[in-house]
Amino acid sequence: MAAWPNINEKTPYRIVSTILNIETSSEICSIAVSNDGMIEFHIESEEPMQHAVLLGQYVERALDEIARKELTLDAVAVSLGPGSYTGLRIGLSLAKGLCFAKDIPLIGIDTLQLLAVKAMFGLRDPEGDEVLVGMIDARRSEVYYAAYDFALNSIIRPQPLILEPDSLNNLSDRRKIVMIGDGITKAKEILNQPNALYLTNRMPVAMDMTALSERAYRRGDFLDTAYSVPVYLKEYEAKKSANKVLKSI
Repeated sequence: MAAWPNINEKTPYRIVSTILNIETSSEICSIAVSNDGMIEFHIESEEPMQHAVLLGQYVERALDEIARKELTLDAVAVSLGPGSYTGLRIGLSLAKGLCFAKDIPLIGIDTLQLLAVKAMFGLRDPEGDEVLVGMIDARRSEVYYAAYDFALNSIIRPQPLILEPDSLNNLSDRRKIVMIGDGITKAKEILNQPNALYLTNRMPVAMDMTALSERAYRRGDFLDTAYSVPVYLKEYEAKKSANKVLKSI
């Protein structure tokens, strides 16, 4: 069994930090407060389409908990996508507002890399040479995906993909492909990958962000709060209403 990689490597110095993590890229709305690697508070809801209603309430509760424990909020981390267009906009907008109001830095987390971390810690007996593939449903036979090695180095950068039986054959020289995210449901039906391991029912949540957000904080890897935008990977396609469609016939 391989030792877990130290994803805080290359850290120039150690800083104890309190970070509010926000994850709204999927139907799950979640936040988590971390302090020096420990989860101080977390809450999540799987009720769909409620991000706009719930997120503000969750953040208010988190700030109350930070004050109650006499901690100082040092940064806000937010999952940037890809994922739900609406969820990503809501999460980033609230994160920006907090950072401006409190004059603290903003940290952006790649959602597909976040899934890779979740896959890493979801393996019972890792060998250490697995390829970690995050995959998010992008409708029809398309997904957003990215691949990482066990040190979280990028093998395939985040990009959209139309699934075909041989889509991931370029990774077939590797020992095992570990796939995670809501895109794997269609992947299991389409891909011809006998060496793939599918981690089902694993979606990104804020508690999974903490290792990545603390690493970013210690490295000083912050976003430009004013100009940062979600990572969509493709343009938003608004649905036409039924009335407009009928009028055009």
